[in-house]
Amino acid sequence: MLNRVFYNATVATCDAGIESYGLINNGAVATENGVISWCGANNKLPEKFKKLAALDCAGGLLTPSFIDCHTHIVHGGHRATEFEQRLQGASYAEISAAGGGIVSTMTATRAASVDSLVATALPRVDSLLAEGVSVIEIKSGYGLDIDTELNMLRAARKIQTLRPIIVRTSFLGAHALPTDYNGTKDSYVDDVCIVALEQARAENLVDAVDGFCESIAFTPDQIERVFIKAQALGLPVKLHAEQLTLSGGAALAARYGALSADHLEYLDESGVIAMAESGTVAVLLPGAFYTLHETQHPPVDFLRKHAVPIAIATDCNPGSSPLTSLLLTMNMACTLFKLTPEEALMGVTRHAALALGLTDRGTLAPGMTADISLWNVEHPSELCYRIGFNPLSERFQPNQPQPDQAYE
Repeated sequence: MLNRVFYNATVATCDAGIESYGLINNGAVATENGVISWCGANNKLPEKFKKLAALDCAGGLLTPSFIDCHTHIVHGGHRATEFEQRLQGASYAEISAAGGGIVSTMTATRAASVDSLVATALPRVDSLLAEGVSVIEIKSGYGLDIDTELNMLRAARKIQTLRPIIVRTSFLGAHALPTDYNGTKDSYVDDVCIVALEQARAENLVDAVDGFCESIAFTPDQIERVFIKAQALGLPVKLHAEQLTLSGGAALAARYGALSADHLEYLDESGVIAMAESGTVAVLLPGAFYTLHETQHPPVDFLRKHAVPIAIATDCNPGSSPLTSLLLTMNMACTLFKLTPEEALMGVTRHAALALGLTDRGTLAPGMTADISLWNVEHPSELCYRIGFNPLSERFQPNQPQPDQAYE
């Protein structure tokens, strides 16, 4: 387990109410048994920690390890041809109507075994790991039948056994209506989505329940039936909402105390207020905005005005956000959505943890899990500033063995 003192560091605790970034210059962090015991200025390090193994950070930056709180990283195939189609003027809705989009990935995902899904996902996971990511959320939603939805969740669970990363799973059966389904969206929700959700819960494959509430997907009434079942199964909910139109999805999510509502480009102030009252996190996804050439920006000023926590994520998926860099996502959030670098860092640490219902990580504070990243930068703003550059020096994990050299 991690028993160590990190000293001579710039410490971005990401703990609200200290300074900007929760910043401690010339700071130190002490960890015992994989948990943070103390955090503060070097010259105030308590004597009892000075016998621990120590690392001189030489002025580098310590942050909580990153959390990617919205991904579709498990899937079959790719959609590079749709990338070309969009460049030629086709819209996301037009591609979906022609049998592309989510349904295209469905075909490739159904043809893949659990082991194949894992094998193709691991390089994408490794890309995130290389940037100090310690937690990823992985959704189902490309099977659109009972067996494949369960296989996607099984693959997600297996990834956690193969890589030093925590995986939180979200059941996303209400993602799209498969072209081979002869019924209506209402009957699909009842016959496929809810049945698959019940089985996923019985196998302990699911941590939360998601849906796509949109004109090209499911109505608020249809999503609500999924939420009612999730509630009965004791599972928290989240929702893709207001991405392409104002559908009322965010307000629905808020009524059910959702962990997060995601995308939100068309969210209005009344929806923001509902989210603020329910404590629902806004997860912004600049990768999809960028890839789809969108022009409608999420209402960042309203989110700030009503103190809604803002998280950001890669939305890693084969169609609208084939993005596997959380550092680039932070730059995009600042450049495209005008987030501050501090908001972007909070968005992949403190607020990303809230979006997944995690209470043991996301800040550097006593009692939190000691999952810590050391960066070769002088100031936290550098994490958002550079494009295509990874300054990670090392990620330290709670169960990591330590050398014997003591602080003294």
